[in-house]
Amino acid sequence: MDSILSKIDKSRLPRHVAIIMDGNGRWAREHGWERSLGHRNGVTTVREITEAAVEVGLEYLTLYTFSTENWNRPADEVDMLMHLVVSSIERETPDLIKNNVRLTAIGDLARLPQFAHERLQRCFDDTAHCTGLVLCLALSYSSRWELTRACRLIAQDVQAGKLDVEHITEDTVSARLATAGMPDPDLMIRTGGDVRVSNYLLWQIAYSELVFNPKYWPDFTREDLYAAIVDYQSRQRRYGKTGDQIEAENTNAR
Repeated sequence: MDSILSKIDKSRLPRHVAIIMDGNGRWAREHGWERSLGHRNGVTTVREITEAAVEVGLEYLTLYTFSTENWNRPADEVDMLMHLVVSSIERETPDLIKNNVRLTAIGDLARLPQFAHERLQRCFDDTAHCTGLVLCLALSYSSRWELTRACRLIAQDVQAGKLDVEHITEDTVSARLATAGMPDPDLMIRTGGDVRVSNYLLWQIAYSELVFNPKYWPDFTREDLYAAIVDYQSRQRRYGKTGDQIEAENTNAR
């Protein structure tokens, strides 16, 4: 069977794909295994999807790795996840460098255990010279945390006389988000069957195309990623304009 990759128009790729990697625990439970095994198999999928993103030529891939709400999970599961994330990233760092992938993260990283923060920072530093795909891990992240933090930063600048209230714009907010400097996601994918965005990049996905895949994350494949991109390319992104306006703009751009 031919890969769906051949159906992708490389000239119209989404610059930034964001993914909610959901379903590790349910996948394990349906197989009669411990939840930890689901998370470990999910790591294998992260590797495959990162390789697929490199292959197709994406610029940014952001993965919802650990939310601020996840701190409320049982302590032993949180500890296991922290160690799994760190050890997996350390193991994959040589291949990331080989594939010219720069690793970064967004979120309240100060909440991470010290060992996790320090070891992940070494991985970020080791890949800092890479100029290909930017692989961004959303760690200890939620949009409400991010937007609250942005409000505080803006308030501090207003209080210090660095910013006039009248000059606060959408760009003012965007510049103080954790994703400052990154393009907003063009495509957001959620696996696992739930149809919600779960406090993920709420500001940034205002005009993202959304794809909900019923597969649990450990079963998600590169072909599923490619199919989501093909779906994305079949949609007309209007940004509040009419379809006729978009068609006219596309015609004039040719």
